[in-house]
Amino acid sequence: MALTSHIQKLGAGAIPGEYAGGETVLQFGSPAAELDALRHGCAVFDLGWRSKLVASGEDRVRWLNAMVSNNTRDLRQDFGNYSFVLNAQGRIQSDLLAFNRGDFYVLETEAAQMPALRSFFERYIIMDDVELGEISDRLTSVGVAGPRAAEMLCAAGLKPGAAHAGQLLDGSWNGIGFSLVRDPVELRNWYELWLAPENVEAVWRALTEAGAAPVGAVALEWQRILLGLPRVGIDIGPRDLPQETGQAYALNFSKGCYIGQEIVERIRSRGQVHRLLMGLVIEGDAPAHGSPVTAGDKEVGEIASSAKMVVDGVERTPALAYLRRNLVAELSESQPLRVGESRARIASLPFQF
Repeated sequence: MALTSHIQKLGAGAIPGEYAGGETVLQFGSPAAELDALRHGCAVFDLGWRSKLVASGEDRVRWLNAMVSNNTRDLRQDFGNYSFVLNAQGRIQSDLLAFNRGDFYVLETEAAQMPALRSFFERYIIMDDVELGEISDRLTSVGVAGPRAAEMLCAAGLKPGAAHAGQLLDGSWNGIGFSLVRDPVELRNWYELWLAPENVEAVWRALTEAGAAPVGAVALEWQRILLGLPRVGIDIGPRDLPQETGQAYALNFSKGCYIGQEIVERIRSRGQVHRLLMGLVIEGDAPAHGSPVTAGDKEVGEIASSAKMVVDGVERTPALAYLRRNLVAELSESQPLRVGESRARIASLPFQF
């Protein structure tokens, strides 16, 4: 686990730790205040725990489109989208963002996933003119999120133009070249600044001086749960199917063949899956991953992610859980859900607190 080159420069008193396979800041101060900045103001945060891979070569367009669940073939230049990577049985192996840069694609995923993802991809480069090269040591990311994110980027001089979801814009600031990416996963409501690691400190200072609040991985994780966004390796395992996760924006049903497509299409034709990622509000402490969710003497699901957090001044325990659709549909008001000794109720995603 390599220490990101800029992590110690992000703030005095920052508490470092591991997140998603990289060393980062866990918190700068109060995670509750940092969550508040993500939800209501503007937050700036390290994304050095995300890795980048370049896919180039004459066959890159056809090859990549056959590897992922979304349509990367028809991406306009300097646009990207979110995809799953599936095996032949339609099970999720990884996820990624793919951006069309003209002569190459930039593929981005969590650092923890990158070794397995690259190995998986390389097994499918047979007679194809495709080359893969990791560039994470030369190109890192800083995130900017929240309803005031665009305002703060402009105040810091780091917004080269209006960006649509998934769009990438190149810019320059005080002699520093960067790319501004508006996240394709619109629920996150964040931007990424791609830049050389040695330039992070200056850009970070400009954003905080403009009013952005430094935020660590604890608050990012809380926000992820509140938005109902599953993580591979935490909420998504190698046996899970795409439709079980509820992330419909990762799938394209008109793009043609790709690995696992037959299973994905078969599930669509049947109209449902047996279990689905749902939200739970738990009365009590956060349960462990895998804890059973019960109704009476029936086990109706299991916990994926949960956290006890302070949301707008109120202590909450939201959780993501896979629940059996047929058993949940049969529940009555006299059969409350429980996780251990704690009561729980189903909530729509994203959570409305």
